[in-house]
Amino acid sequence: MSYLSIQNLHKSYGSTAIFSDINCEIGKGEFITLLGPSGCGKSTLLRCIAGLTGVNGGQILLDGQDLIPVPPQKRGIGMVFQSYALFPNMTVQQNVAFGLRMLKVKGSEAERRVKQALEMVELNDFAGRYPQQLSGGQCQRVALARSLVTRPRLLLLDEPLSALDARIRKHLREQIRAIQRELGLTTIFVTHDQEEALVLSDRIVLMNAGKIVQSGDAETLYTAPADAFAAGFIGNYNLLDAATASHLLGRPIGSRVAIRPEAIQIGAQGGIQAQIRSHSLLGNVIRYRVEARGVELLVDVLNRSASDMHASGQHINLNIEDNAICEVA
Repeated sequence: MSYLSIQNLHKSYGSTAIFSDINCEIGKGEFITLLGPSGCGKSTLLRCIAGLTGVNGGQILLDGQDLIPVPPQKRGIGMVFQSYALFPNMTVQQNVAFGLRMLKVKGSEAERRVKQALEMVELNDFAGRYPQQLSGGQCQRVALARSLVTRPRLLLLDEPLSALDARIRKHLREQIRAIQRELGLTTIFVTHDQEEALVLSDRIVLMNAGKIVQSGDAETLYTAPADAFAAGFIGNYNLLDAATASHLLGRPIGSRVAIRPEAIQIGAQGGIQAQIRSHSLLGNVIRYRVEARGVELLVDVLNRSASDMHASGQHINLNIEDNAICEVA
């Protein structure tokens, strides 16, 4: 039996449907990422689970309990927002303890749980500071501690890292994942960042235009996209219609295909003749834009040394293995 079951959920504002017929099953202790472009309905879905936004139909069952009639404060759900939402007139310790005050947890028990939560996010030495004395990453850790201290049945994270710089984001997402695993906490994380989803998740639920497009582990979504949207959103697939793919590969292809740029090999001889049009240095990867048989492709190659880099205009040969070609709807 699923720990969280979302069944035929529907949400609209007037005649505008945000999402409809959303069905999703989440196991206890899973880390699920809702991934998709802005406006696809993922944050609204999170708010519906939390009870902050009403629904127009369907069920949300948490550990067998129907949450729809339950007010937000009684759902046993912790939520962390992008904006931190800390009280500026309260210290870190007071902010973290606020949820316990609402639950009427007092005295030594409250102090113990606040201390434990601050230890988890490595902020014990900052307990007496105010939010304006903290960095953005520290404020987000306070918000996380405030949610954890109430020992929620479910943790919801709504793009909590999007306002932070890359270095802090990487550190904090590792910290969030470590805490989630330590506590065995069922977690739903919302993002539009593909890398975050691929790194963090037990399972990714990919959404577009109010629908679930595909659900699965990171490897499945990356290597076997369900359709052209999934292929275009996760990674940098080369998407080719059947006629173009047939011309490029020199054999009949019956449907649209997606080819991963890192699965195309550059060689000196054999294969498909091509020419380098341009290249971009992406740290440890060089992304080439090449033209082969009148078809433009992206090709990703490991950046081993500057001497291995191919110049614009250079003629090369491409090798595309059959297992690199994925048929998509």
